[in-house]
Amino acid sequence: MKTAKKEGARGGTTGSPTVVHCPVNFAGIGWTNVQALRRRGVEARLVVFNTHSAHPEADEDLKLPDGPFWRRQEAQFRAFARLLPRTDVFHFYFGLTLVPRRVQFPILKAALADAQIIGSYDAARWVPDAEVVPPGIDLSAIEPVPTRADGPVRVAHAALSRWRKGSELIVAACAELGLELDLIENVRHSEVGSRLAQADIVVDQLNSGWYGLFAIEAMAHGRPVVGYLHDEAAARTAAAFGIEVPIVRTTKETLAADLRTLAASGEERRARGAASRAYVERVHDADKMAGRLIDIYSRL
Repeated sequence: MKTAKKEGARGGTTGSPTVVHCPVNFAGIGWTNVQALRRRGVEARLVVFNTHSAHPEADEDLKLPDGPFWRRQEAQFRAFARLLPRTDVFHFYFGLTLVPRRVQFPILKAALADAQIIGSYDAARWVPDAEVVPPGIDLSAIEPVPTRADGPVRVAHAALSRWRKGSELIVAACAELGLELDLIENVRHSEVGSRLAQADIVVDQLNSGWYGLFAIEAMAHGRPVVGYLHDEAAARTAAAFGIEVPIVRTTKETLAADLRTLAASGEERRARGAASRAYVERVHDADKMAGRLIDIYSRL
């Protein structure tokens, strides 16, 4: 994410800046941030190029047209010109901007964005000087339920991209161990929570080295999560937030053994689940992360 503040920003009626988050709402991150900022009294809006069925939330959908590139650019420039006079801070996601960077940042009287924000210490490998603000979720909407101490063990896994997540290895490990597997794919986001609540173990991914929104939601539900993590990023996260990352660390080679150990102990699953909820309350509470964003905005 990047933020850029207009020179001579006016601030909202409460003294806080008026902020536009744009131009995408991938995984609902933008909308969650905007809602949390509003709860803190910040005048914040989400403006997107186009809404998508998985996360249709937005204050304004530009409905960029299909067809010639110039037609999309025309719509983007109109939107930017309309937003510019009444916006103090533009908050961009995933390297995208409302209009081409070579035009937009000179207009904002900045050679570069004033701040760069990344969602994890793992991403610091590529942007070492960025501010870290982990993605937040609305924890008030998720009531954690302790995992079952006995009975058949159900494993949940979201196969949004089987290749990227190593899903085939996860399927094979569950089959080898005789574990029930709930493979979550091609479903609305609103259905994911209820399926996580019925799981005893959640397996995230085996390739990327860090976790995403699915694992965060699983931990918010009080579920033990298994996944591949880079050690340095986990250590930096623990040092920054004063709490250990509770995810059971695994690899492609050790997944079956790690699942066997966790599946055999209801007590360990419950302990990991409780630690998971405590972790997201410290690191991924949207309201707390809004405070970190406000601090960054105030320093622009």
